[in-house]
Amino acid sequence: MTLLSSIRPDELPKVADQRAAEIGQLTWRERIEAQEDPGLAGPMDSLVNDPTGKALLDGIFSNSPFLTQCLLSETATLADFLERGAEQVLSDVVSRLKQETRAGVERSRVMTSLRVARRQIAMIVALADISGQWSLNQVVGALSEATEALISAALDHLLGQAADRGELELVSAKAPQEDCGYVIFAMGKLGAGELNYSSDVDLIVIFDPEKAQYRHKRGPQEGFVRLTRDLVRLLDERTADGFVCRTDLRLRPDPGAMPLAITYNSALLYYESLGQNWERAAMIKARPIAGDIKLGQDFLMELRPFIWRKNLDFWAIQDIHSIKRQIYAHKGGAAISLPGHNIKLGRGGIREIEFYAQTQQLIWGGREPALRQIKTIAALEALAKAGHITHEVVGDLSEAYFYLRRLEHRLQMVNDQQTHDLPKDEHGLSAIAAFMGYSDLNSFVAEVNGHLLKVEQHYAKLFEESEDLSGPGNLVFTGTEVEPTTAQTLTEMGFADPQRVFSLVSGWHHGRYRATRSTRSRQLLTEMMPALLQELSETAQPDQGLMRLDEFLARLPAGVQIFSMIAANPSLLNLLAEIMGEAPALAQRLSHRADLLESVLAPEFFDRLPDSPELCRELKDRLVVARDYEDILDHCRRWAKDRQFQVGVHILRHSADVDDSSRALSDIADTVLQSLYPAVLTEFVKRHGQIGGPGLAVLALGKLGAREMTVSSDLDLVFLFDTSEGTDHSDGEKPLDTSSYHGRLAQRFINALTAKTSEGELYETDMRLRPSGNAGPIATPLSGFQTYYRDSAWTWEHMALTRARLVTGEPAIAAKIEETIQAILTQPRDADQLLADVASMRARIEKEHPANSIWSVKYLRGGLIDLEFLAQYHQLLHAAAHPQILDAATTQVFANLAQSGQMEVERAQGLIEATKLIRQIQGMLRLTVGPAFNADTLPESLQQALAREAQMADFPTLRRKLIDTAAWVHQVFQEIIEDPAAGLPASQSTQTPP
Repeated sequence: MTLLSSIRPDELPKVADQRAAEIGQLTWRERIEAQEDPGLAGPMDSLVNDPTGKALLDGIFSNSPFLTQCLLSETATLADFLERGAEQVLSDVVSRLKQETRAGVERSRVMTSLRVARRQIAMIVALADISGQWSLNQVVGALSEATEALISAALDHLLGQAADRGELELVSAKAPQEDCGYVIFAMGKLGAGELNYSSDVDLIVIFDPEKAQYRHKRGPQEGFVRLTRDLVRLLDERTADGFVCRTDLRLRPDPGAMPLAITYNSALLYYESLGQNWERAAMIKARPIAGDIKLGQDFLMELRPFIWRKNLDFWAIQDIHSIKRQIYAHKGGAAISLPGHNIKLGRGGIREIEFYAQTQQLIWGGREPALRQIKTIAALEALAKAGHITHEVVGDLSEAYFYLRRLEHRLQMVNDQQTHDLPKDEHGLSAIAAFMGYSDLNSFVAEVNGHLLKVEQHYAKLFEESEDLSGPGNLVFTGTEVEPTTAQTLTEMGFADPQRVFSLVSGWHHGRYRATRSTRSRQLLTEMMPALLQELSETAQPDQGLMRLDEFLARLPAGVQIFSMIAANPSLLNLLAEIMGEAPALAQRLSHRADLLESVLAPEFFDRLPDSPELCRELKDRLVVARDYEDILDHCRRWAKDRQFQVGVHILRHSADVDDSSRALSDIADTVLQSLYPAVLTEFVKRHGQIGGPGLAVLALGKLGAREMTVSSDLDLVFLFDTSEGTDHSDGEKPLDTSSYHGRLAQRFINALTAKTSEGELYETDMRLRPSGNAGPIATPLSGFQTYYRDSAWTWEHMALTRARLVTGEPAIAAKIEETIQAILTQPRDADQLLADVASMRARIEKEHPANSIWSVKYLRGGLIDLEFLAQYHQLLHAAAHPQILDAATTQVFANLAQSGQMEVERAQGLIEATKLIRQIQGMLRLTVGPAFNADTLPESLQQALAREAQMADFPTLRRKLIDTAAWVHQVFQEIIEDPAAGLPASQSTQTPP
């Protein structure tokens, strides 16, 4: 008990929980009474009866459940410590461990020996710390050396076992690690010899396949990965005896892609080509602690030029600064709220002291070898000696470092947990204050706050030369896992999955994609990342937007040019985030064609699209350089999608109303159809020859026919041909009769539109509106078309024909088709039968496609179908007497009806406004969230975008407007169609909508 006399009772922990202290004392006395070894019973009794000994026990019993269990389990070790001191006892523990973990020992016994040794080490070091026998340097040094011994013992055992199995040939069976070609590097605090009390250990494992004598058929890579996994299990797995140490291998190069054990050359290649500055900072503390130490030393020697660069350009220095600038530096000196404060990562914490030293070591250490210190305080002192910081700074930071590390240890001693958070309530703070030796909470709070504030004041000065990169809070993407403050910042910004955000961004910084493999591209990305995340957070779908951005980066062939362009044009950053977060269709296109982003900078990008003839000339010029038919298909796709992207941006940025955007999208489709047909025909003629006559005509119906397309509209097409001219068979190598010729030509045309080339498909096509629907031929002779509509067509087919528009065809057949359609639509009709059929069709659609919300504006009662049916019904009813009302566009039909006197002007104007509003909403939703949506559940940012698109003050106003508009349209529909139809005799209509 010689050590008790050197302990000062007033410096021991105070009793935080009197009840816990009393229970501990009672249990201790029970152990004395039950002790069979008289050599232990005496010292245990003397300890509890000695005032200093009792104060030591009370300080532990009342503050640390973990150490309490250690004392009760390791009474012999405690007695030995009090008699001989910590150093000798630790030395004995390590010596015994080497014997108990040799190769021939069973794995279960090895695991037990490691864990018992670790428990003994934890208790001895804690006692030396709490009793004031050791300084902080001695404490962290002993923890580091003991942990190295534990790892080394485990590795000895595994190497010996591998040798016994014949997998590995060792240089020396008595010294398994000697020249084994496998080395374990300690990183972080263990690498610096500054391990904290209950820390994870950061390790990197490297092996040299040429040096390691691996003999098993699985090969050295698989074998050493397996050995590493076994090592982690030996150390990390928790059993009844506890665990040895939590191991973390994620500081290795690109942990998401690299194996657990990495070849020597692969690691060198990574660091030299893709290594980041934060990894340079991490490698300052790298130290080989187990395995082939000489191999590890050689590796670090080769890596020295990567870590310590003699010449740094401006951008490299900026990137080093960005490591610390990602952390929000409080410059105001406001008081720090201690409850729950993280003394490692929070304001004024340990990490700020470490970064203060490391970032300056990276800048100056390449030219000043004296700065290459692995220990934090030694690095600060070297920086001061070299004149880079003042001795006052060193004094303040060193004092804070020693204090905060001591506090960190007390926090971790409570329950042997790797924690850095102060308790969140006053009771918990009072308890930790007592464990630190304070008699009152206020003194503790004042001292902790004083150190934290001094650290953050010095740290903040590092930020004075440049703007913070942290945004609204910490946005740190260095290291291996998301830090709590960064996770909190991301959550507050609106990201639902901060861990996913961290993983994606870290992957970019690791050079996982081609675009981020150059140092310059990663530097640019680091600079813009906080602003980009801020922009994404303000979009409708931040997390999905980030995923789309990941896809965008994955497809980029290089990054420097586009990142530089974005950095020079902040508006592009805003647009990029808006596209990724709110417009999946545009994001997908941008992922395939990143150069489209540059096109946004052109002065004419936001101008109204040229008219159809100009678009045709533009595409024709593009096709001149096409090498073959497949190239023509790709050029058409590329041109169309580029122009669609432009229109999509117009919609997103509200620079075009619904009529302009629909017209533009329809003109793009017209241009493609008109430009592609000659190429398809030329290719077809090569095999089947020509047949004479005017050829195919393409009739557009639906949204293309009405020139009301959205970004997701398919093409409703009908193919017609004229048999009154030409020959019976084509004159090619494989002749075809007239019907087969035009049918196959039409099918070839459809294939040209829908085939997936390297540029994707052009459009989905829908042929169900052709005569007889899917049962009819692909191409219909004009005479058959006329006969079908005269004798067989249903009312819904006549209604669909009101939206027919000829897109391409020779003048001779074009005139005949237009005459035919005009004749069909202007024929007299049975008004009652028409009314009954329209009402019946609308009822059936409502039954089969009920609107799931008011935002299902197509099927909503009072929505698009009601509006289109009203326009089509009136045309079929009145066109015989007033053919001038006919038009494919819904709004124009209502205008024509008013002008011809067939509808009240006020009602027609109301229907026109309703159609525009609902189409505007549909177009925006199709662009942003697709057809399956409920805008009431959308994020507020997208709701507001919808409101802006519809020129409404806010989303609630838009919602009310839609409800009121739909209700009014439905009322009109009931008044004109449903109510009169209900008064008719029982209808025989069996109309079946498509």
